[in-house]
Amino acid sequence: MTNQNKTYSNDVAIDRSITRSELIELLSSKFPQLLPKDVELVVKTLLDAMTNALVESKRIELRGVGSFVLHHRPSRVGRNPKSGEQVLIPEKKVPHFKPGKELRERVDYKAAITPVTPSPSE
Repeated sequence: MTNQNKTYSNDVAIDRSITRSELIELLSSKFPQLLPKDVELVVKTLLDAMTNALVESKRIELRGVGSFVLHHRPSRVGRNPKSGEQVLIPEKKVPHFKPGKELRERVDYKAAITPVTPSPSE
């Protein structure tokens, strides 16, 4: 059985994603002076503030990490895959993350020193 959210490095399974609750648990263990409920409130407040800023079409810039912006997708004509008929797909705004230089370099450096080998089933 394979998990598509895992990759294998030196025969050790590594999760490719982290959930909100795992992030809260990680931060709680790094800062034992804070109660887990307080950490949860901070994470929720931070994510809510970021979401609200994007809803208001504001750019979010986190120095050393990257920036979040909205990209405009114009309306277009698509096809209904079942019937083949043309349908109008309305315009929309989608969030986009652009990593900063420091994050790109750290990830690239980590990738360079940690070879990832595919799982036997891939």
